[in-house]
Amino acid sequence: MGVSEAGGVGGAGWDFAGPVAGGGPGAALIGYRDLGGAGWDYRAAATTAVGVVIEFSGRDLTVDGAGGQRRLGGFVVGLPMGATRIRSVSAECVEVRLSPARAYSLLGVAAHELGPGAVSLDELWGPEAYWLRERLEAAGNWERRFAVTKAFLAQRDRPDRVLEPEVGAAWQRIVAAGGQVRVAELARSLGWSRKRLWSRFEDQIGLTPKRAAMLARFRCATVGLLAGRPAAEVAAVCGYTDQAHLCRDVAIFAERTPGSLRADALPAIAADRDRAWGTFFQSPSRAAGR
Repeated sequence: MGVSEAGGVGGAGWDFAGPVAGGGPGAALIGYRDLGGAGWDYRAAATTAVGVVIEFSGRDLTVDGAGGQRRLGGFVVGLPMGATRIRSVSAECVEVRLSPARAYSLLGVAAHELGPGAVSLDELWGPEAYWLRERLEAAGNWERRFAVTKAFLAQRDRPDRVLEPEVGAAWQRIVAAGGQVRVAELARSLGWSRKRLWSRFEDQIGLTPKRAAMLARFRCATVGLLAGRPAAEVAAVCGYTDQAHLCRDVAIFAERTPGSLRADALPAIAADRDRAWGTFFQSPSRAAGR
């Protein structure tokens, strides 16, 4: 089960903590440690957030995604359009999720600059990434680990790096609507042409508005599927044309079938992660099953 604040509880040999606020809107943290030595091997579905995973036990993570397979001590994933497979012998991680606006401010790069695959923290932060992992390993509990991570991010915060207000507003409306928006109508409401919104949005977010809507709609569907709702019902609530349409998107974003995307079919840590993020960070208000 997920735990609010920094208590550590988990299932099947996992010490799980969080979620906690990340020091400002659009940022949140969780943490997890494999206490049973069972290892970690699962596919993380695409989501409407920039993800940062920091492994602090000295073991590398094997990451398979759009950029191929890499062994990394920590990584950042932008707004992927597919699942990312993560494996480790015994993972101990702090994970951060950032809205695109906060990612630009805290990471120093716009979401589109991250590309479709995992980016090594060593490439992004240089020696500071190694320093951060050392500090996390030395910390004695989750409260200290979260404090170290938030302090590190705060030092890198550059409030002057911002998205255009119209782009930020468009992103928030797409996510809040669970992807059920029309791009032309959205552009008109912002006082922009469809072409201008398309160009500026893709340049600053890393996805076209249409692809962002697909991703937000999938996250809406995920909530209902994890809750055990019938796929046909989820498809109707989340704006899919039919169940086959839902199946195609689930295959793209999660590399699963709707029937297998259930909380009781996921590894313990995956269920904890989804439960924590789904109730804390960028949860679409129109999500099926709410």
